Formats: sequence, C-alpha cells, structure tokens
Amino acid sequence: MKTIKNLLLTLLILFSLSIAAQDKPFDVKVTGEGDPILLFPGFTCTGDVWNETVKELAKTYECHVFTFSGFGDVPAIEKPWLPKIKDGIIEYISEKNFNNPTLIGHSLGGALALWMAADGNSYKELIIVDALPSTGALMMPDFKSEYMVYDSPYNKQLVAMGDADFEAMAQQMANSMAKEKSNQETIKKWMIQADRETYVYGYTDLLKLDLREDLAKISSPVTILAATEPYGIDVAKSTYDIQYKALAEYSIEFANGSSHFIMYDQPQWFIENLKKALNN
Repeated sequence: MKTIKNLLLTLLILFSLSIAAQDKPFDVKVTGEGDPILLFPGFTCTGDVWNETVKELAKTYECHVFTFSGFGDVPAIEKPWLPKIKDGIIEYISEKNFNNPTLIGHSLGGALALWMAADGNSYKELIIVDALPSTGALMMPDFKSEYMVYDSPYNKQLVAMGDADFEAMAQQMANSMAKEKSNQETIKKWMIQADRETYVYGYTDLLKLDLREDLAKISSPVTILAATEPYGIDVAKSTYDIQYKALAEYSIEFANGSSHFIMYDQPQWFIENLKKALNN
C-alpha cells in the first residue's frame, strides 16, 4: 500500500512539473557555468541558431537558450503571442533570481530584448544582432502601429496558403538571409516547421511593436552587431542612425558584406565582436 502511495505521489509531482512546463511560452536549454546570458533567436528560428555561439560562450558563461512557442517542437499558444513571450521571460528571470543578466537577441530576439529593457527592467548588457526597434517602420513608409491588425486580407491569405506556395515563399526569403545554401535550407526548414498561425499573427505582433521613442528609457549598455546586406553599408548606417536616434548611448559594429544571419555568414567576426562586447 505504501508503494502504491509513493508511486501516485511521484506521478502527481511529474504531472505538476509537466503542467508548469506547458505554462511557459518557450523551451529553454541551459549550458555552461558562470554569469547568466539569455539568448533569444529570431522569428521562426529554434535555439539551434546559437549552437556555435554557445560552444564558445558556455566556456565562461551559463547560457540560457530559448525556443519560442510555435517554433520548432514547442507547442503554439494563443495570441497575443509576443507580449506573452516577453512576460514569460521576465517571470523566468525572476524565478531564477538572476541579478542583471545579459541579453543577446537576433532579429525578433533583439527587438524583444529592447522591449524588456525599455519597460524599465535592468540588465547588465544588451547585445542586439541585426535588429531594429521598429520593423514595421522599415517596411512601410507611412507606418503606424495601429495599422497592424490580426484580421487583415494579407493575414487571411497567409493562413490559407497551400504548403507548396508557402515553401516557395520561405525559400525566397531564406535565400536573402544567408549566403550559403546549407544555411538557407536550415532557415527555410524553420519557417516551414513553424505553426502557421504563430507565423502569421506573431509576425503581426512584431510589426506592431514600435520602440523608437521608448529607447530613451533604456539604461542598460547596448551593443549592436549589424549586417549590411542587401543594400550596403551606407544604407545600413542610415537606417540604424534613424531608428536608434532616441537611444542615448550605444556602440555599433557592421559586418560588412553579411546578410541577416551574421552568425552564419561571418562566424569568426561574429564571435570576436560578441566576446569584445561582453569583455567591455
């Protein structure tokens, strides 16, 4: 009888842990020891985008690598997607009792890190990898945040798009994001694997996010590692100057000739500049 009670208690604990894990809008893989660094991937990417980065950083840091809900094998959540991701990460930091962790974010992940810091949260450092405070403003000349709604003709078209057409679109997008074919295929695979509604409505959340004025509220040190392609370094510099105008102080390095996935196109440059930012 005692054995049965112990078994039931164990099952109850495991069930409770499972429920708790499902409550998080992400999965986290922890590697290494030292001061904590949180690494956020870009849109549709899994935490595997940081594999080579973590091999280096885990030698001296405790790396918490995120994969967000709806991407990879992580179950989707109800919208609004991005606010839930942000709130979940802040709760995760609180639960872990981290004192001013470092945040590293690529693309969407970089915008997320900026948002968390602009909300008044304190971090040791932000390292932003080819990310802007307003993706929508980059894509639309007359951008206004309120224009971004879930119920739009374009979103309906994307949700209903057939697999073959979606794959063709994903391939075209991936081709512009990295130089090497193998990396393009990895990026395309992540796009195809993503939960379709998360892809559509989560991207709407990202487009809606406009932090350009809120950057003035950030007190943490910010380092930006930026790509120059497809329009060249002069256009890239102008874009970053305009979008980050309200941020009082930051340092920026350009990976000349690199596409969006700098960690793939220029891995040595990326690691060297990442370590430089962390050491500073």
